[in-house]
Amino acid sequence: MNLVLSIVMLAAGTLLVGAFVLWRRGVPLKQPLLMVLLAVIAIVNVLIWTLPDASGDAPLDRVQQD
Repeated sequence: MNLVLSIVMLAAGTLLVGAFVLWRRGVPLKQPLLMVLLAVIAIVNVLIWTLPDASGDAPLDRVQQD
């Protein structure tokens, strides 16, 4: 699962760089904004899996224990 989360973070970074490059090239704004939105969604998903809740356990820890 750590490998999957790492790949998702790399993909999010690549999406952000790609969105910046497209924006600088003058591509219609809709495409870079959608790429940024997808990167934000991916980052939030990783945060949901890794941040601990009120009890101090992250969902990722519970999955790895099972």
